[in-house]
Amino acid sequence: MARIFNTEGYCNPKWHYMVDLSERLTEIRSMVDRGQYFSIHRARQYGKTTLLAALTDYLKKDYEIVSLDFQALSSSAFKSESAFVAAFSRELFYSVRTFPDAVSENLRLLAGRTGEEFYLQDLLWILRNWSETCNRKIVLIIDEVDSATNNQIFMDFLAQLRLYYLTREKTATFHSVILAGVYDVRNLKKKLRPEEDRRNNSPWNIAAEFNIDMSFSTDDIAGMLKDYEADFHTGMDIAKMAGLLYDYTSGYPYLVSRLCKLMDERVPKMEPFSDKRNAWTKSGFTEALKILQNEMNPLYQSLKGKLEDYPQLRNVLYELLFTGKPIPYTIMNDYIEIAVMFGFIKNRNGTAVISNRIFETVLYNWFISEEYMNNRMYDLGVKEKNQFIAGGHLNVRRILEKFVETFDDLYGDQEETFLEDVGRRYFMLFLKPIINGVGNCYVEAETRNHERMDLVIDYCGEQFVIELKIWRGNAYLERGEQQLFDYLNYFHLEKGYMLSFNFNKKKEIGVKEIRFKNKVLVEAVV
Repeated sequence: MARIFNTEGYCNPKWHYMVDLSERLTEIRSMVDRGQYFSIHRARQYGKTTLLAALTDYLKKDYEIVSLDFQALSSSAFKSESAFVAAFSRELFYSVRTFPDAVSENLRLLAGRTGEEFYLQDLLWILRNWSETCNRKIVLIIDEVDSATNNQIFMDFLAQLRLYYLTREKTATFHSVILAGVYDVRNLKKKLRPEEDRRNNSPWNIAAEFNIDMSFSTDDIAGMLKDYEADFHTGMDIAKMAGLLYDYTSGYPYLVSRLCKLMDERVPKMEPFSDKRNAWTKSGFTEALKILQNEMNPLYQSLKGKLEDYPQLRNVLYELLFTGKPIPYTIMNDYIEIAVMFGFIKNRNGTAVISNRIFETVLYNWFISEEYMNNRMYDLGVKEKNQFIAGGHLNVRRILEKFVETFDDLYGDQEETFLEDVGRRYFMLFLKPIINGVGNCYVEAETRNHERMDLVIDYCGEQFVIELKIWRGNAYLERGEQQLFDYLNYFHLEKGYMLSFNFNKKKEIGVKEIRFKNKVLVEAVV
C-alpha cells in the first residue's frame, strides 16, 4: 500500500510519511528507565498520540505496557467511583489481555459487575498485586486525560498514584506513569472555565518536567521529504522545501503534514500545476498555503473555541497582532500560560509572539473579518479592487496612493491616539479584499513593535514588502529606510514600500519614489 501524508489520527510508518522519532523516543526512554512520572501536554494535533503509539512499540520488549485512551470512556464512567473502577478495569483488559489468573479474576469482577459498590482502593489493590507478581516492570500510559482532569474521581485516582510513587520503595506500583493531553495536569485550574471555581492544587505535583521538543525541525521535515522523494521522484529541492515548510509553520506537526498532504494530493489536480513535479515547487507551496489558510479544519475549530471560551485571551492576541505593544512572556500570567498551552504563542527572547505565520494569518483574517460589515476602508477596498491588478500583477504603489487618499478623507482630522491605534489595522482591512482569493500576507514577527512592522505580500508568485511605521521624525525615517533596505536584501527584492503614519501638522501627504543605495523605495505618508 502506498504511503500518504496523514492529518487524521495517529501516524503509522507503514502507512504514512513521518519524521524520524527515534531521538525523541530515546530521550523519553531514559525518563521511563529512571521510573519518572510525567505528563506530555501540548496543543491540539501536536503529535502526542503518534508519539505515544511509537513509544508503546519502542518499550514493549522490556516493559509491560498498559496503554489507555480516556476518549474511549463515556461520560458515565466518571459519574461515580464504582463506574470509574469498572470502566478502567475494562480498558485494562483490552490493553493487556493477559494477566495472572488471580489478577484476571479480580479485574473481571470489577469490570463486569457495575451494579455493586467498588472503590479505587479495590482497583489499586489488584494493580499492586499485579505489580508484585509481574516479571516485568509496568508502565502506565493514558492518552487524552483532558476528558477527566476536572473530575474529582480522577483527581482521587491521581492522588493514589502519587501516594504509591512516594512510597514506591516499600510498595509495588507502576514503574512509570505517562499522562498525555492539552492541559497541564499539574495545574488543573486551567481546565475549568473562567466563571467556575478554580482548583489551585494538583496531586500530580510529583511529575517530572517534560522538556522534549515535539515540533519538527528543518532536518526532521527534510528527512520525511526524502522518503517521499524516493517514491515519487518529483525533482523538488528538498532543503528549500523543508525550509519553506518550517518558516511558515515553525514545525507545528499538523500544519507541516497538512501542507505536504495538499501538495501531494490537491495541488497536482489544479491548474496550472497538472502533476506532482510542478506541485512541489514554491508556487505549489504558495497554493497549498492559500488553501490551508482559508479552510476550516479541526485545528482551527479548536483554536476558535478557545478564544470564545477565554475572551481575555482573545484580547491578548489582538494586542500582539495589531498594536505591536510588547507583551512580556510571563508564565505566571494566567492568559499567557493558557495561550502557550493552546499553542497560540511562544517565547522569543522574553517576549510573547504568535507561534507561527499560519496562525498569525488565520487570526488576522478572523479578527479583520469581524470588522468587514461596518468598516468603510474594507468597503472601499472591495469597490476599488480592479484598479490595483493588471495582467495578473499587483500594483502596490497604486494601493498605497489610494489608501493615503482614502484614509486622509475619512480620518485625517482624528486625534493622534486614534490614528496610532488603528492605522495599520485599517490598511490591512483595505488590502484584504484586494488580494483575497489569490494572494496572502503575513507580518514578520521579528519586526513587529509599537512603532513598525513589516508586511509581506505573496501574490501570483511575486513578493512585496511594505514597512508600516509611526512617524518619529526624519532620523527615524532614515533608520526605517535602512531597515527596509536590509529586509529587501534578505528577500532578494529590488523594490520596497513604506507607509508612514505621520501626526505632524505640517506633514506632506502623498507617495514618492526614491533610490536608497541600490534599491527603489516607494514611500507613502498619511
